[in-house]
Amino acid sequence: MSERADKIEVENPNTPGRTERLDHAKYEAMRDALLPVLPDTPPGLKVAEAKEALLPHLDKKLFPGGAKAGWWLKAVQLDLEAKKVIARADGSPVRLYRL
Repeated sequence: MSERADKIEVENPNTPGRTERLDHAKYEAMRDALLPVLPDTPPGLKVAEAKEALLPHLDKKLFPGGAKAGWWLKAVQLDLEAKKVIARADGSPVRLYRL
C-alpha cells in the first residue's frame, strides 16, 4: 500500500480549511467503533461514556489495551463533527450524537 493510501485527511471544525493526515487504518477502526455506539438523538453520550462503550469493539492490534484510544477518539470526533456526521448537544459536558 502506498504512503498516500496509508493516510487519511481529517478536518477540525475549530480550524476550517485546515487538514491533517492521519493513519487510515486507525482512523477507520475508531470511526467504525464510535458511530454504532452513538445515539441518533440528543443529548447523546458523554465522551467518556462513548469511549467506554467503544473500547471492546476496537481492533486489539491497532489499539493494544486501548492505548491512545482517547487521542484517536478526539481526532475522529472532530473530523466527523466537521463533516456533519455527528454533533455536540448544547451545554456541558460535551455529549455526542449521530446526525
